[in-house]
Amino acid sequence: MIPAVAQTLIAQFSLGHIATVTPDGMPAVSPKGTFLVLDDTTLAFGNIRSPGTLTNLQANPACETGFVDPFTRKGVRIAGTAHIVPNSSKEFATLLPKWQAVWGDLADRVTDIVVIDVTRALPVKTPPYDDGATEETMIATYKAKYQGIYP
Repeated sequence: MIPAVAQTLIAQFSLGHIATVTPDGMPAVSPKGTFLVLDDTTLAFGNIRSPGTLTNLQANPACETGFVDPFTRKGVRIAGTAHIVPNSSKEFATLLPKWQAVWGDLADRVTDIVVIDVTRALPVKTPPYDDGATEETMIATYKAKYQGIYP
């Protein structure tokens, strides 16, 4: 099950990094910016240009995706089994409007939708929380850091 706090995080910070395994057994990770939570047990992303990820998932559908709020430095790891929904299918036609509602014209570039049946969702947080840091402190720290990078 995808906890409500994780669903909110994914809606706000939809860039996730999906880990797959190549057909020859090597680990592979790739960022995807079009993730949506479909329901409490299903996550998906709109594939735009990820032939390697699709090849890996066709050979081995097991995957894990990580999402992090860059300001609170809290996130979630979501593991599951993926299946690829091609744009020629009825399922694709049913799902695509969800991407159109969120990303508008970018959804026109989606060639497949990768649907992940979630088997595990684990919270993650940065070690400063172990030492008593608060979300407010973390947000202030990273707002200042990013403002210094992008004034």
